[in-house]
Amino acid sequence: MAAYLVLLFAVLSRILPSVFHTTSVGFTAVGGGLLFFGARRSRWQTIIAVLALIATDYYLTTHIYSLPFHTSEYLVTWAWYAAICLLGHQLLHGKPSAIRIGAAILASSTSFFILSNLMVWIGSAIYPHTAAGLATCYIAAIPFYANDAMSTAITAGALFGLPALAASIAESIRSAQHNNLPTA
Repeated sequence: MAAYLVLLFAVLSRILPSVFHTTSVGFTAVGGGLLFFGARRSRWQTIIAVLALIATDYYLTTHIYSLPFHTSEYLVTWAWYAAICLLGHQLLHGKPSAIRIGAAILASSTSFFILSNLMVWIGSAIYPHTAAGLATCYIAAIPFYANDAMSTAITAGALFGLPALAASIAESIRSAQHNNLPTA
């Protein structure tokens, strides 16, 4: 159940800023949400997460941005959604640690930065199709990378870290009560 609530949170983190015209914050819970969903659900349920985010892409493109929807422009992004969900399952299912969570956050944000900007460079005429044009494309996207990395770190850190912190505190209280020590 928690994984589906996190998936809903990830979808809303993309829709609500556009609805309320606050997109300048640059926060999205997609990366961290997909890592958590993948870690908590079976592999086949990745399809559910990807379908929810495909519907979000369609809604944002056609209703919020009022643009035509071209499936081919989103295929790499949808493959990335699935890959991050499966990465969460493979790396964090039943064995999340600070190192594994940090690696998943770095892999998620960095892979999105590399893939999405490569597709912008390939699919548009904004940047010249030269090595210098590709470098300019990546340099222009660094602020977005920073926002995505921070958003993913905050989301994944809270989703994986807060339950571990709560369990640690509960164990300390139980241990103190067992040893008849004052708890606070």
